[in-house]
Amino acid sequence: MAKATKTQGTAGGTPNVAATKKVVDPARLAGFDMDSHLVALAWSDSFYADIIRSLTKIESADIPTAGVVQQGSEITMWWNREFCAGLNDRQVRGLLKHESLHLILLHTTTRRYEPHWVHNWAADLAINSMISEDELPEGGLIPGKPFPKLTAEQIAERTEDEVARHEKLSALIASFPKGESTEWYFGKLMENETIKEMEAERKKSEEAFKEMMEKLAEAMGNGDSHEGWGDSENVSEEDRQLAEGKVRQVLKEASQKADRTNSWGTVPAEMQAHIRKLVSGEIPWQSILRQFVGYTHRQDRMETWTRSSKKDPMGQPGVTYNYLPSINIYVDQSGSVPDSSLELFFGELASLSRKATFRVYYFDTQVDVKNGFEWRRGSAVSPKRTRCGGTDFDAPTAHANGDRSCDAYMILTDGGAPKPADGRKRRGWILDPGNTLYFKDVPSRDVVIQMKHPEKGQQAA
Repeated sequence: MAKATKTQGTAGGTPNVAATKKVVDPARLAGFDMDSHLVALAWSDSFYADIIRSLTKIESADIPTAGVVQQGSEITMWWNREFCAGLNDRQVRGLLKHESLHLILLHTTTRRYEPHWVHNWAADLAINSMISEDELPEGGLIPGKPFPKLTAEQIAERTEDEVARHEKLSALIASFPKGESTEWYFGKLMENETIKEMEAERKKSEEAFKEMMEKLAEAMGNGDSHEGWGDSENVSEEDRQLAEGKVRQVLKEASQKADRTNSWGTVPAEMQAHIRKLVSGEIPWQSILRQFVGYTHRQDRMETWTRSSKKDPMGQPGVTYNYLPSINIYVDQSGSVPDSSLELFFGELASLSRKATFRVYYFDTQVDVKNGFEWRRGSAVSPKRTRCGGTDFDAPTAHANGDRSCDAYMILTDGGAPKPADGRKRRGWILDPGNTLYFKDVPSRDVVIQMKHPEKGQQAA
């Protein structure tokens, strides 16, 4: 493997502390062993440890903090000894989780939005909201938490505009909620006037922008390098796809091990569902939506920063239009459906949420109308069990028939109940892995998707 070029997070990623290094105990510096921290992580969160263990790890002073770096079709983890030795044991653990989450969310291989530096901030905000604050290095980008206050010396070294910029950015990050997606944080950042001003300055002078970011880094804190992430100028499409294939294979092996040994640790349920979706292949929701009702008269107008406004590329997002049915989703929560199946169901619904907004209802012998909710684009939703009785497919069928706003509906189930009455609306069945519908004479207009176990993918019946 070719030697990496010098990577500076201030130029290509999140600002990091390059100018103000903490004094590290010489004994800890000399004795710091990254492998021992990986062993400790394996005891508490073996899934994250398995992800990091799959990477070649390179110690280098060329990177000020740490980062997962793509070079060609390979992804490696680079880390700075002095920086890592300056962290306590819990913070090193959090750093390793942070880097593994970049892989899990495919940040290293997915094309970044423009401008890249804003997308890098958004990615770190999304990830750091999943990690306990006491496991994160001081000064990182954490939603809901302001930057460290400037010292009197730092204020004296900065212009009034630079001090004001620091305070405005600090207030912005402190205003963000935790638990949102990279896309959500990116959109909110791009709406901010200070971010727009910074991007305008970058376009005028990369050198002046770099100096500005270095000053922010000195006062703000720690981030990681995002060198080579899906960038067309640095990585070919072939290499990007090869790298992503390797990441997916690592995730597949680690998730299968976690399922066998019940060793998911602190990985949230929604993240488990995300991982299972990545390694199993998505249900073709767009195709299914068209099978259901085709394009209806409803237009869903959505602003997007991935498509800039031609009139004002810097100041306004672009607009896309989707033609979508109004869909109800009924999730079987009978006693025969285990929690692991509910996680798979919700993983697929998260994929559907990128295509449409829909209503979700739980059911067993009755539909739980009280706990029904709308799943909107970009929302993070975790499974919630409210029912645990038998199964009656007539319940969701009757509810959908009586809902005048519903064009079509889907039932996510293990299939273990008699055939319901014919529905007046298009109906879909999403079946639990390893199960089939109890009844055989399925109406020809119904759509049936048989989920498979993660290692086998999906199959349309």
